[in-house]
Amino acid sequence: MRRLLAAGIAGLMMISLPAITLADEDQETYEQLDLFGDILERIRDEYVEEVSTSDLIDAAIEGMIGSLDPHSKYHNPKSYKEVQVQARGEFGGLGIEVTMENGLVKVIAPIDDTPAQRAGIEAGDLVTHLDDEPVLGLTLQQAVDRMRGPANSEITLTVRRRGVEEDLTFPITRAIIKIRSVRARVVDDEIILARISTFSEHTSDDLEGTLGDLWDEQGDQMLGAVLDLRNNPGGLLDQAIAVSDAFLERGEIVSTRGRDPDSILRFNARQGDIIDGLPLVVLINSGTASASEIVAGALQDHGRALLLGTRSFGKGSVQTVLPLSGRGALRLTTARYFTPSGRSIQEQGIDPDIVVEQIRPEPEPEPEADAVPERREEDLRGHLDNDGSGVEDEVDPVTEEAVQVEDDPADGDYQLARAIEQLRGFHVLSGRAIVN
Repeated sequence: MRRLLAAGIAGLMMISLPAITLADEDQETYEQLDLFGDILERIRDEYVEEVSTSDLIDAAIEGMIGSLDPHSKYHNPKSYKEVQVQARGEFGGLGIEVTMENGLVKVIAPIDDTPAQRAGIEAGDLVTHLDDEPVLGLTLQQAVDRMRGPANSEITLTVRRRGVEEDLTFPITRAIIKIRSVRARVVDDEIILARISTFSEHTSDDLEGTLGDLWDEQGDQMLGAVLDLRNNPGGLLDQAIAVSDAFLERGEIVSTRGRDPDSILRFNARQGDIIDGLPLVVLINSGTASASEIVAGALQDHGRALLLGTRSFGKGSVQTVLPLSGRGALRLTTARYFTPSGRSIQEQGIDPDIVVEQIRPEPEPEPEADAVPERREEDLRGHLDNDGSGVEDEVDPVTEEAVQVEDDPADGDYQLARAIEQLRGFHVLSGRAIVN
């Protein structure tokens, strides 16, 4: 039985690698596969508790891929669906931004014009039950999974609201929720502030629509624009290219090169600048990674934008998502990318033109509290080296959904204040009148 299982596993792995034939396969590989099958069977038969064979194989796959680099990953069918949801930027759900507080789901804010907002859910509400099932004991992701579901299906939320004695119940019918990755507004009546939080399928369209509306309303009165890419973990390569293209008239945006000749690609900008050449400042920090570094690097290399903030994360590799015929997907690092000047930012990150640390009025830490250092690509175990020869195919899709409470630009955001000062300085130096 043990040998049959090992042979079966070896056979399956041969099928999954069609380029390898029995004639040219190295004998050592077969011996290792036989060893794997032998160990798997011994665990099944002799481990102190009964274990799932599929769980063991999943763990073995994850261990194998985890030995490559921090960004390659195996997604089982369930987690692959979540990756697809995040890459699409839409899902069936209620429309609330949430976090966890004391074991309950806390509503940060309902999204405008969504089922949750129309039903009366308010910021600060604590969700205690989902369809009469207590939230206590669930992780945030488990609670989110239960709140999501097919459009037109119904769920009842039980809510504890400050100032209300009795719990409230809200029957809500789910709908398709679009994740808003771009937010833009006018600051001080003269500066466009656009923040991109992730690069999903709709990011470039959202940017064009949002900035287009602002430009139609008050473009002639604007002094410049700030593009905020701080704490943007990245996303889809084509969206990073499209966003860069929105501000560039010509020239290369990014190139990718890997072991496969087909991965050697160059992407160029088309004519047309969404803000008609207005001065542009891009905010970056140690949380600016991957796709957002492509945008920052392209705009910096072409002299289209001034980069302000702190050094970026330094993830210069691309991950291609390879579906595994109904068994999930493999997200595999396939290349490195390079900025227009030929820089590989892997490990190194992008240095801003003007270094500005974020200053916040915070109380002094307790003497025994240790400061947590910023983490970058170079700090990750197994990261790729910057050898100047690699490339990437596709920037990895967003794999985590984090809710952040953003600063009010008029209240204590020192980096943004410096960016606005720079834009006003550009106008003074250019001799253009400031319209009030």
